[in-house]
Amino acid sequence: MGNWIPDDPTMPAQILRLAAEYGPPPPPGLVSPSLWGTGQAVVERFGQAGIPAGAIATRPAVFDFHLDRPPSSLTDIFVSSFGPIMRVFEALGPGPRADALRARMDALLEQENLAQDGTTHIRARYLMVTVTVTDAP
Repeated sequence: MGNWIPDDPTMPAQILRLAAEYGPPPPPGLVSPSLWGTGQAVVERFGQAGIPAGAIATRPAVFDFHLDRPPSSLTDIFVSSFGPIMRVFEALGPGPRADALRARMDALLEQENLAQDGTTHIRARYLMVTVTVTDAP
């Protein structure tokens, strides 16, 4: 599985930080899903399911976002399809805070864009997790 890495300087972690800044606080007791992006948490969580640490491999990897449209189109995709961002915009509703968040996302995506031709190419790091179980029933 692939998981965005919290506190990473690449775009997904920055987008999730913006979501946390603008969104409502998480419910009490919620364990952050972003912890799946840290090797230690992955080993601990799979360990709780009985998977030994030796069966778990993690490594950083890179995902390239490519769109034949400008970076603001990626903002639209996040707002309509990426759960954490969708929830923040639903909680904000229309208004100046939602507009400010959208503007900050657009600026971030423009800043991270490697393309110079009006399209979008953004590189993002994630944690690749591979679990190998050899004694399946």
